[in-house]
Amino acid sequence: MHTSRLHFKDQVQEGIPTRLPDARPYDDSINHAPIRKAILTAEEKKLALRNALRYFEKQQHETLLPEFKAELDTYGRIYMYRFRPDYKMYARPIEAYPAKSRHAAAIMLMIQNNLDPEVAQHPHELITYGGNGAVFQNWGQYRLTMQYLSEMNDEQTLAMYSGHPMGLFPSHKDAPRVVVTNGMMIPNYSKPDDWEKFNALGVTQYGQMTAGSYMYIGPQGIVHGTTITVLNAFRKLNKSPKGHLFVTSGLGGMSGAQPKAGSIAGCITVCAEVNPKITQVRLDQGWIDEKITDLNALVTRVKKAKNHKETVSLAYLGNIVNVWEKFSEANLHIDIGSDQTSLHNPWAGGYYPAALSFEEANIMMAQDPEQFKIKVQESLRRQVAAINKHTAKGTYFFDYGNAFLLEASRAGARVYKDSNEKFVDKDTLVSLGESTEHWAYPSYVQDIMGPMCFDYGFGPFRWVCASGKPEDLAKTDAIACEVLETIKKNSPEEIQQQMTDNIQWIKGAQENKLVVGSQARILYADAEGRLKIAEAFNNAIKNSEIGMVILGRDHHDVSGTDSPYRETSNIYDGSQFTADMAIQNVIGDSFRGATWVSIHNGGGVGWGEVINGGFGMVLDGTDDADRRLKSMLFWDVNNGISRRSWARNEPAVFAIKRAMTREPLLKVTLPNSVDEKLLDAL
Repeated sequence: MHTSRLHFKDQVQEGIPTRLPDARPYDDSINHAPIRKAILTAEEKKLALRNALRYFEKQQHETLLPEFKAELDTYGRIYMYRFRPDYKMYARPIEAYPAKSRHAAAIMLMIQNNLDPEVAQHPHELITYGGNGAVFQNWGQYRLTMQYLSEMNDEQTLAMYSGHPMGLFPSHKDAPRVVVTNGMMIPNYSKPDDWEKFNALGVTQYGQMTAGSYMYIGPQGIVHGTTITVLNAFRKLNKSPKGHLFVTSGLGGMSGAQPKAGSIAGCITVCAEVNPKITQVRLDQGWIDEKITDLNALVTRVKKAKNHKETVSLAYLGNIVNVWEKFSEANLHIDIGSDQTSLHNPWAGGYYPAALSFEEANIMMAQDPEQFKIKVQESLRRQVAAINKHTAKGTYFFDYGNAFLLEASRAGARVYKDSNEKFVDKDTLVSLGESTEHWAYPSYVQDIMGPMCFDYGFGPFRWVCASGKPEDLAKTDAIACEVLETIKKNSPEEIQQQMTDNIQWIKGAQENKLVVGSQARILYADAEGRLKIAEAFNNAIKNSEIGMVILGRDHHDVSGTDSPYRETSNIYDGSQFTADMAIQNVIGDSFRGATWVSIHNGGGVGWGEVINGGFGMVLDGTDDADRRLKSMLFWDVNNGISRRSWARNEPAVFAIKRAMTREPLLKVTLPNSVDEKLLDAL
C-alpha cells in the first residue's frame, strides 16, 4: 500500500495513484449523505462495479472489488472513500495550484471550495448541497479531473460528463477551458428512480445548480435573494419586518441562508431543521443566533421576541410540521411563511416526515422506501393543513421553488382552492371540473423575484477573489458599491427600488459576515451593473490593486434556468415548460468568452423538472478579459429578458427596449398585444 504523504501539488499532479493509498476510516464526525435505497439488480451491481474499476489498473482490481462492493451494498453508491485525499480541502490562493493555465487553476480553486467541509453538506460523498447536489460521483473522478486541470494549457478544453472527466481536447484560447454537463438524460429516462439507478451505476449525477458547476459560495450564494424576498414579502403586507415573524425550514445548503437573510431584513426568523449536525454547524458559523429543542420553549421565546420587537434568528431542532401545528395551537401569528426543505429529492433525505425521528427516517428510507414515501406524503398533508389554518388568519405563504407545492399536490394535500375559495386537493378540483393550473399559494418568483427582479434583468451576480485575501474582497465591495451608486443617478424610476436595495446590501456585506469558504460575494445586478462592475474589477487587476477575480452567478437567474415551478413560473404564454432559453444561454456563453460553462438536468425543483446552466469567467487584467466580459455578460442577461419580453411580461418589454437603445447591434422581436374583447367574442 502507498503510505508516504505527498505534498499537495504532487498529489494533484499524480491523479489516480499507481500504488493504492491506505484505506480511509469512515469519519462519524462528518455529516454524511443518507444511505441510498437498493435499486440495482444483481447483474446491474456487477455493471456498477465494472464501471468503477475501469478507473484503475488491473492489478488493483482484486483489492478494490470487495471494497467497492461493500460500499455499494452499505451506502447504495460507490464513493471510493480510499481515494479521498489526505490534504485539507479548501479554496487555496490561486498561486498554490500546480497549473500551466491560470484559468485552469481558478477552476481547481472553485472545485475545492465546493468540497470544503465548511461549505459542503456531505463533503465525503462529494455532495455540496440539496442532499444530492454532487460535484463528482466518486473520488477517482475528483483526482483525475484535478490532474487534467494541472496539465492543460489555454489551447485545450476539458469535457466533463456528469462528474467524469472524458478528457482534454484541442480547442483555442477563446474556447471554454471546461464544458460541464450533468444528468443530461434522454427525456423518458428522467424520473426520480432513474436518477437512483443511473447514479448507482456510476454513469450520471445530479449536479443541482452551482454544485456540479463549481460555482457554490456557501449559503451566502442565496442570502441576498432571500433577503430581497423577505423584504418584499413584508412590503406586500405593508408591514415593517421589525417585530414580525417569518417561519420556514431547512438549514442544510442553500436553505441555511434563511435565518441570516431574516436578520438582515430585520425580522424574527424561526427555521426548523431535523439534522443536529448541520444545526450546530450553522450555530457555530453565526448563521443562527439561538438553537431551541423544545416547542414550548420556542413559543415562549418567539412571544418575547415579538414583545421586544427583536431581530433574531431561532433554529428549532425538530420537524417543521410540529412548528406550524404548535404555533396554530398557541394562536401565535405568523406574518410570512415558506419552506426550503429539499423536496426536489423527497424520497432520499430531502424531506423528513414528522412521524419519524431523524434516525428512524434514515433507516426507513434505505430499508423500506415504499413505506417511507407513504410517511413523507402523510407529513406533507399535515403540514399543508397547518399552513392553511395560518393563512386563513392572514399569513402570507409562498413556495420557495423547492417543489413544496408540487410534491404536496402529488401527496393529495389541499393546496388548491375551488371557485368558492375553499381549500381542496387536486382530485376534488378535477371532479368539480375546475382548472388545476394554479395552486392556492404563489411561487416567490411569481409574486416577487420574477416581476421585480428577473424581468428587469436583476439577478444573483457573484465573484470570488482568487488571492484568498479578505482585503481584496473589501476592495471589490467598495468598487461595486461605487459603480452602482454612479449607475443609480441615471437609472429610470422603474428600477430605483432595486438599485437602492442592492446598494444597501453591498454596503452592509462586510458587517454581515457572509463569507463561508472562499472570499466571495453575491450581489443582485442587471446587465449594466454586471458589465460595469466586471470592467472596473478588470481595470483594478490591471493596475495591481487586487488579484485575479472569478465571476459567475447562480443558475437561478434571469436567463440560466427553465423551470415552470420556479424561475419561469411568472411566464404565462405556455413556454414555461420549454427549455430553449437555458440551452441557448449556455451555447451563447461558451462562444462569447466564458472560462467554463455548464448545463444540468435538475436543480432546485428536481430531476426531470428543470434545465439549468451557468458559467465561470476569470478576470486577469488583460485586454482579452475585457473583450470577453463585454460580449458574454451582455448576452447572459439579455437573452432571458428577451424571452420574458416575448412572453408579454411588461417589465421585460421595458427592459429589452431600454437595452436596444443602449446597444445598436441588439434587435429583438417584440410582442404585439391582442384586444381581449376579440378573444372573448369567439
